Amino acid sequence: MLGNIFDFADLSSYSYRYLLDLALILVSTKLLGLLTRRVQLPQVVGALLAGLILGPAFLGIIRETDVITSLAEVGVIVLMFTAGMETDVKELKKTGLKSFIIALFGVILPILGGWFVADMFHPGADAQTRLQNIFIGVILTATSVSITVETLKELGKLSTRSGNAILGAALIDDVLGIIALTIITSFADSSVSIGFVIIKILAFFAFCAVAALLVIKFGVPWINKYKKDLRRFNILAFAFCLLMSFCAEYFFGVSDITGAFVAGLILSNTKKTTYMLNRFDTISYLLLSPVFFASVGLKVEITDMSSMIIWFSVLLLIIAILTKIIGCGLGAKVCGYTNLQSVKIGVGMISRGEVALIVATKGAAVGLMVQEFFAPIIIVVVVTTIITPIMLKGIYRWQDRHVPSVGAADDSRHVSPLLEKHAEKHMLEHLTQAAVKGEKHRKSKR
Repeated sequence: MLGNIFDFADLSSYSYRYLLDLALILVSTKLLGLLTRRVQLPQVVGALLAGLILGPAFLGIIRETDVITSLAEVGVIVLMFTAGMETDVKELKKTGLKSFIIALFGVILPILGGWFVADMFHPGADAQTRLQNIFIGVILTATSVSITVETLKELGKLSTRSGNAILGAALIDDVLGIIALTIITSFADSSVSIGFVIIKILAFFAFCAVAALLVIKFGVPWINKYKKDLRRFNILAFAFCLLMSFCAEYFFGVSDITGAFVAGLILSNTKKTTYMLNRFDTISYLLLSPVFFASVGLKVEITDMSSMIIWFSVLLLIIAILTKIIGCGLGAKVCGYTNLQSVKIGVGMISRGEVALIVATKGAAVGLMVQEFFAPIIIVVVVTTIITPIMLKGIYRWQDRHVPSVGAADDSRHVSPLLEKHAEKHMLEHLTQAAVKGEKHRKSKR
């Protein structure tokens, strides 16, 4: 038995195998994250590569389990919750209409592009084939903003004008994607009512408005004046985040990460926001974020693909990238953003992530997903997820070298709330470390 203790295949059915999986994920994501940082890439790329290498695509040491899936889901919820708390609400309000226009362009072009490519490789005049081809375009409308959020946070650009536009557009994109998914599935499944789903989406926004009013009127004054044990705020805030996420998915059919982001927005302007952010960043960095980003890579399984499917994958990937850059970039340009800001917004919307996989799965349940197209969709998800942070960092580095005055003007005007929060967070960390050192020094003297 001792001879087989390091045989990963023999451990696959062991009930505590998830502990080994988590340990491997944490170590590999950190090591590869440090490696990618040394070559001037965001650490999130290393975490994605770790899942790809350890997963079925390469070594096959780890496979996605219920534990990993659940932790990854909580991880993306916490990521979007903290993004909401770090968002400049005033700036987000200003970009509301602009974000809608950007998202609209970023939905229309991917639908047309995906439909065109699918029709080339899966032609047919019957209604079912036509719906299946259109559905490929619907999958491409998805935007996984979590990767972009993590990259912008790492670069310190989350609350810039372009950063806020990406956040707002991605959230609206999510709603538009749900509407598009509902419309096309309604043709394949007569039990789905378009009107009822739209009513539920409108009801979700009304629910968020009521929740915000209640928290701002009763919760925020209590939070601001409370000066005793602050740790309870983290528990209450997390519970509020999870409740909003649950309600979004269960009652209204809206993505749980949208509910988490709204919860973060509601709590973004309290005097304890920085304290809570500091604590959530710790648990996210320690466990949840590495598991989430690695889980994206774990979804990839490379199977035998025909030359036709390989070409379909390549063209679909090109269309997936270009339709978001051109669509969202064009929408941003129409709204008055500069060329550089428009490119940032377009690139920030490229990543499909887990959102596209969820859409594909829901479509497959009603017969809209061609089985042979699953592998290309996963390839698009993984590649767009990896290249988005690389391209974003490249754009900001180019900006700093060639147009530093433009970049400084854009960032300094809108990032000040975020900079203040981070400065306060680092000050709290410094004071905590100083207090610990002082206590150790006093004990040593005794």
